[in-house]
Amino acid sequence: MAKQTYGSERQWYAIHTYSGYEDAVARNLRQRVESFGVQDKIFNVVVPTEKKIKIKGGRKTEAREKTFPGYVLVEMIATDDAWSVVRNTPQVTGFVGTANQAVPLEQGEVDKILQRVSGDVVRHAIDLAVDDAVTIIDGPFKDLEGKVGEVDEDRGKVKVLVPMFGRETPVELEADQVQRV
Repeated sequence: MAKQTYGSERQWYAIHTYSGYEDAVARNLRQRVESFGVQDKIFNVVVPTEKKIKIKGGRKTEAREKTFPGYVLVEMIATDDAWSVVRNTPQVTGFVGTANQAVPLEQGEVDKILQRVSGDVVRHAIDLAVDDAVTIIDGPFKDLEGKVGEVDEDRGKVKVLVPMFGRETPVELEADQVQRV
């Protein structure tokens, strides 16, 4: 059985938690860092979230959603006491890695995650799929029916194939301009 190897530099690790307890784990871990005086070994605790616009039934709602449910990121120097503080935090089930070895995350990977967390990049969650029958509820094509030809969650748009002039014509619309029939 390999023992955890320790380092002397700051690295990011992913810890696994019970799903739904990520914020509580982050809060508890920050308190434990203070209580045990390991601020010089554990620096950042992050629950990765991103802003999402959900469009359901033609209604737009904005919410922050966890990017990796069940995981919390921790920037720390791997020492015995730092491991102990993190591992013994309630609802922490362990570090991500091999059986007995926590593996630090690649810095480039962490940079991308943190950029998504801090940025105002908005992703759209659209509850429509290709071939769904829809009615256009807003805009110049209001009250026309068609079927979804394409869903672009990054831009929050849908292409609807509308029967016009004896053939199906693609019309690009905002996702909140259509409603499933």
